[in-house]
Amino acid sequence: MFPKRSRARRRNQVVDYAAYLGVRLIVFLAQRLTIRQSYALADAIAALVYKIDKRHRAVAMENLRLAYGEEYTEEQRDEIVRGVYRHFLRMVMEMLHIPRMLRLTTWRKFITLKGTEDVLERLLKGGPMIMLTGHYGNWEMAGYMFGAFGFPPHSVARTLDNPHLDRFIRSFREETGQKMIAKKGGSEAMIDVLASGGLLSMLADQDAGPKGLFVPFFGRPASTFKAIALLAIEYNAPIVVGGARRIGDDFRYVVELEEVIEIDPEDASPDLIPELTRRYTAALERMVRRDPTQYLWLHRRWKHQPQPKRTKHRAA
Repeated sequence: MFPKRSRARRRNQVVDYAAYLGVRLIVFLAQRLTIRQSYALADAIAALVYKIDKRHRAVAMENLRLAYGEEYTEEQRDEIVRGVYRHFLRMVMEMLHIPRMLRLTTWRKFITLKGTEDVLERLLKGGPMIMLTGHYGNWEMAGYMFGAFGFPPHSVARTLDNPHLDRFIRSFREETGQKMIAKKGGSEAMIDVLASGGLLSMLADQDAGPKGLFVPFFGRPASTFKAIALLAIEYNAPIVVGGARRIGDDFRYVVELEEVIEIDPEDASPDLIPELTRRYTAALERMVRRDPTQYLWLHRRWKHQPQPKRTKHRAA
């Protein structure tokens, strides 16, 4: 019995390391290509994945129907989903090129800043801040760019199951100084960042399960984590909502600030947490509406829905 378990464990380690070596090889080859060649490769892979990934394709189609109703036809929804696959695969390729392309001396060739002056001024003054985006545009770019500017954030992300790949991806993300915090078990680290006046970066559009706070997203209740609002209130940290949206077919992006949500330390209203959560979720929705092909509709944002409250019947 025990030897069999040991062999299974060794096999898993071998599989993990083989997968890591395979990814390293793909990265090595992709980095030998130009960005345009990488895009062509990404588009070809996206077309293939679109055909074979029936489960996520169906999730995306259903999400678009829930979000937009009859605003789009079935054919238009399908075209958006194809665009989602192209965008995501291109983003993966961009991650491989960002370390050599996006530097403090070169970023203006690729990035246009829109409405970010107030945020940069706040960063210069110091103090805690929570920077939010969603699975929209190139959500990896902001952390990398702010690190290049000299304001490295602490970014919250899920730890990959493969430890070799996790370390490798982490090295990419931390290239310009940003630090990663594991989503699971990272509460104390998040508190330490804000308590010391640091910049905390998070994705804010993931389903929070049946016990999450339900707020409207595209007019439909979406389970959302309360922790962001709680941290903002506890440490008087403004919530900055923004994103990096691709413009055109080249490696060109506009990094735009959508909204800064100030925290009133005198406001002790019990509705404050739901209100803050509604506001940043609405800001994320506005960004997605600008180009739905750049949002990752493949994840089940409305996986959980509010359950009807049970009513107690008094005995006659």
